[in-house]
Amino acid sequence: MPSTSLSYFDAMYRDPDPWGYESRWYEQRKYAVTLAALGRERYRRAFEPGCSIGVLSAQLADRCDHLVAADFHDGALDRARQRLQGRTNVELQVCEVPREWPSGPFDLVVLSEVAYYLDLDTHDALIERVASCLAPGGEVVLVHWLGETDYPQTGDATHERWLADPRFRVACAVRDAEFRLEVLTASDG
Repeated sequence: MPSTSLSYFDAMYRDPDPWGYESRWYEQRKYAVTLAALGRERYRRAFEPGCSIGVLSAQLADRCDHLVAADFHDGALDRARQRLQGRTNVELQVCEVPREWPSGPFDLVVLSEVAYYLDLDTHDALIERVASCLAPGGEVVLVHWLGETDYPQTGDATHERWLADPRFRVACAVRDAEFRLEVLTASDG
């Protein structure tokens, strides 16, 4: 199945908060667990592709010296700009990952409900990009919904693809009925 199309996101972003980022308990809980799973209190340089309207970005910014938050949808980034206005440590970019990628290195890359929208070849290219930009000791956060979707991959399949890559090891894992989260670090060998 091909990567999810821009027209899908155009339709979704007709709603100012299409997935209930600001209102659903699922989202609030997922963000709290994501932030609690991070291995460090503070990060020098982080990248959040697929930042959408910036709800998680605002929370990540509190833990980062510099956060690059990116999305390929202009409407989403417009809302993120409003939310993150005045945050001098946040840089917003229009970026279609993995084809477009900001310069690294990053000591944190957060993939929150992003990778399962990608077809397998594009997902593999994303893994390569992350592996090449991760600073020594850096972390990758994967968190994806486990429910039924019509996306190219399931949440579980997305995570299993990363776990099969010997360049990464699991530092933290959380799984419940709704989402799966792994924090990965570069493997020592």
